[in-house]
Order: sequence, then structure tokens, then C-alpha cells
Amino acid sequence: MESLRKIEVITPKRGIFDVRLHELWGYRDLILLFVRRDFVAQYKQTILGPLWFIIQPVLTAIMFYVVFGKIAAIPTQDVHPFLFYFTGLTVWSYFSECFTKTSGTFIANANLFGKVYFPRLTVPISIVISGLFKFLIQLVILIILIAFFSLSGIQQISIHWTLVLFPVYILLMAFMGLGLGILFSALTTKYRDLSFLLTFGVQLLMYATPVVYPLSTITSEKLRFWITLNPLTPLVEAFRYAMLGVGSFKTITEVLFPAAVPSIIAGLRIGAGLGWLSLVGAELIVASSGMGNLIVRAQSALATDTVMVGMIAIGAIGVVIDILIRRIEKLLLRHRNA
Repeated sequence: MESLRKIEVITPKRGIFDVRLHELWGYRDLILLFVRRDFVAQYKQTILGPLWFIIQPVLTAIMFYVVFGKIAAIPTQDVHPFLFYFTGLTVWSYFSECFTKTSGTFIANANLFGKVYFPRLTVPISIVISGLFKFLIQLVILIILIAFFSLSGIQQISIHWTLVLFPVYILLMAFMGLGLGILFSALTTKYRDLSFLLTFGVQLLMYATPVVYPLSTITSEKLRFWITLNPLTPLVEAFRYAMLGVGSFKTITEVLFPAAVPSIIAGLRIGAGLGWLSLVGAELIVASSGMGNLIVRAQSALATDTVMVGMIAIGAIGVVIDILIRRIEKLLLRHRNA
């Protein structure tokens, strides 16, 4: 008797949010193989091998120390310039690698994608994981440097309690690099010239992020505003504040964010209301289920009571959403005034 085999039916995706994360778990061994492939391919036939994980950021930090610390004499908030630059580079290198390598996913793996089926998201995720190993190695070097500078009396380091948010920083950097990389990977597949522009753009973005300078040195309010809009700015500042005890993270959490709470809540209320109305409106027109579709079917059947109940339910849900957002605003304002 022949053994029964499990047959897997491959169906096309039917929506933009049809990610199918359960497939990724089934292909976890393939993700680990891709991670191993990245390590082997990158440092194959090199003399120093994985030591470049350490040498490259150290040499870059030394170059920044000479150029920006000695020649340009940019202040680093009473922190030794080398330690200041190495901390910023540790964060930036992880995002940069995730973004640049993920953006070239389809070009670098075109032959593989055309031969066999597997979830395409496995390749970008393997890039993020392999970059995480490099990031952790550089983080260990950073901790050793902090201990050396502190024990030798060169620099007094005060590690802040926000270091407990370290996993959040990693996830934000990983998802930001992964999301932007996947977005641009579709564009670089069609427009190959964009890959060269991305390399140049990432270099410019580093100087628009407080990696080689503290945010406090930006005296122009307009320029400071645009740099603060950079989503990487709070991540770099928060990481540096947690590791070295310097940065503008305290300003962001205790001044800028509390001052922006009313505007944020107002935007959330407007957005939630418009979103709820748009959802009901779409159900009234094209949906085959939902509150709006229920009202349409009740109207066709002349069921006035059902129509009235549906309209009251729509209004009640909108009021509940608004009340919840107002409660959140009160809690945030109470925390600010405490």
C-alpha cells in the first residue's frame, strides 16, 4: 500500500495584507540556510573573515574621530568622540544593511525565485536576522569600549534605565529597514538605476541623522525640525541616551511629545471618524457583509426597524471610538502634569 503524501496547494495571494506568516514558520529551516549563506558568501576567501564585523566599524569610527572630532571639532556633549561615533554607527549600520540589502532582494535572487517556490519574504527576513548577528557583535564591542573608558577614568558613563527598551529599538530598526527595503525592492527590479541612487541616498540620510553630531548642536529651528522628522533620529538619540546617558531623548519624551499630545489626539479622532465612515460607506456600495451591507439588504426588504437599528449601531460605535480616544488623551495629559 502506497504511503499517503501531504499535498500542498499553492494559491495566489488575494490581498495586500495576505502575508501568510504561518508559511514563514514552515520555512524556518530555509531562513536559517539563507542566513548561513549570507555569512559564508560575504567573507568567503578572506583572510580575516568575520573579524571584519569588528574592524569595519572601528576603522569608520576612527575616521569620523579624525575628520569630525579633530578637524571639524564638532562637540559631542562631553562624551569622548570615538565612543560617541561608535555608538551612533552601531545603530546606523544595522538599519543601513537591512535597508540596502533588502532593496536588492529580487535582483540578487532572480534565478532562485524563478526555479522553485518558497515564500519570498524568507529572503528579506534572513537579511534582517544576519544583520542582527552583526549588530550584536558590534554591541558587545561597544559594551567593552564603555567598560574600558569608564574603568580607565577617561570617561564617566551613566547608563540610563531606558536601556530596558533595547528590544524595542531593535524591532523598530529591523521593521523600518525591512519595510522600506521591500518597498524599494519592487522599484529597483523595474528601474535598475534606482539601486545606485539608493546607495547615494543612504549616505546622505546618515548625515541627516544625528550619527556624527548630537541633535543639540543644531541651532537652526527649521533645520532641527526637519531632522527631528527623520524617523531614525529618535532611535539614534534614544539608543545613545540609554548607553551613554547623553542625547535629546529626554527632550523628546518630556517636552516635544507632551506638547504634541493634543494635536496627536485631534488627528486620531478625525482619522478614526473618517476611517469608520469610509468603512461603512464601502460596505454600503461594494461589500457582501458588514453593517453597511446589512442596512442595504434591510432597505431592499423594507425592514425599516433593521435599518434604524443599523444606523443607531453605526452612530454608537463612532461615539465609543471617540470616547476611548478622549480617555487616552486624559491619561496622557494626567501623566504629563504628574
